[in-house]
Amino acid sequence: MMPRTLLARTFLLLALLVLLTTAAWLSLFRYTDAEPRAREIAQLSASAVNLIRASLFAAAPEKRPGLFAEFVTREGIRLLPAEPEDRIDLMPETRFVALLRRELAARLGEHTRIAAAVDGVPGFWVSFRLDDHDEDEYWLVLPRERAARDFASHWLTWGPLAIGLALLVAGYIATRISRPLKAMARSAALVGKGQQPTPLPEKGAEELRELAHAFNTMAADLERHEKERSEVLAGISHDLRTPLTRLRLEAELSVSDDSARNAVVADIEQMEAVISQFMDYARTESGEPEVLTEVGVLLSAIVERQRAVGRPLAAELAELPPTLLRPKAITRAVINLIDNAWKYGGGEVTLLAAAVNAEICLKIADRGPGLPADQVERLKRPFTRLESARTDVTGTGLGLAIVDRVVRLHGGRFELLENPDGGLLAQIILPVRR
Repeated sequence: MMPRTLLARTFLLLALLVLLTTAAWLSLFRYTDAEPRAREIAQLSASAVNLIRASLFAAAPEKRPGLFAEFVTREGIRLLPAEPEDRIDLMPETRFVALLRRELAARLGEHTRIAAAVDGVPGFWVSFRLDDHDEDEYWLVLPRERAARDFASHWLTWGPLAIGLALLVAGYIATRISRPLKAMARSAALVGKGQQPTPLPEKGAEELRELAHAFNTMAADLERHEKERSEVLAGISHDLRTPLTRLRLEAELSVSDDSARNAVVADIEQMEAVISQFMDYARTESGEPEVLTEVGVLLSAIVERQRAVGRPLAAELAELPPTLLRPKAITRAVINLIDNAWKYGGGEVTLLAAAVNAEICLKIADRGPGLPADQVERLKRPFTRLESARTDVTGTGLGLAIVDRVVRLHGGRFELLENPDGGLLAQIILPVRR
């Protein structure tokens, strides 16, 4: 149930803090307001009772009905005799009511009762006696508002306004914290794909400025190291290929034995293949721009080239939507998988392609011995080989690493699965982007 994003979590925690703080202040105010409010109501009720007592004793008997009518008209006060058969609805047992009962008993006597309704008539009912020795009891009926705490009306207006303002500030704070982190996450994803992101703005709180500066420095250093590595490998490749070409020419001209000459030429070709694979892995893929590509046409061209060199590649290509990708990089990845399948797959290789749920799924299936499930992820790492029938001990261990790097560069997934028909199923899943 916990939100996943930092923005939502920060806002939720701040909002919860605001609500709990407001509730605590309301509870504290309600608690501290109860006693003075009860004392005030008890004082008003006792004053009304004392006024009625004095009026009854001082007024002539024939004027008392008019006096009672005046109380009812002007003050909303009624005076009724208490009867033994009265049905009394007590007020709820709360701290405020207990305080009110205590204050009234202190002013009017221990026999004083209060009620929320008598005989079904609501109001603030207070019992009293004209004299402490008098057994006759009367009900003083005051407007119910006299005993109500005028508390909610103010807070219903100002409370939500204060909470809403606090939540706006909490949202602003959470956004200010999460926005730079989101930008950094996007930039980190680009760095992971081998691209150079736009430098992050170094502004805001000191910690965020330091974090943005450190990230920009790291991204610049990585770009510089990548360029230096590519330049070094390109130089090595150039320097090695020239003497290898001379060696090949010399072997063909100088070695008279055909088997020895063919062995030397094969070794030189293997060395050139190793150098090419190193260059493929070290090449900066971000140098190739993304273009809207007809994937079906690209795969058909690969199939034709394979058949032209004597590899009867079986292909099942469904209709595929055009998508943004780097054609040379994808071609290199697919050919690497096809080469591996021909090399280790038992002589039968199939290329499958289909569009599923806004994704393009490419599958290269063979009928070889397959791979152990616990070795799949390890073999995606550079310079890793499986010492079994699927491993060429003369290889570099970069083929699957190149594929994995290219696929991640396109935001896709590379999986090595068990072929239901036996063998290995290499699967590339690319998102459709336009």
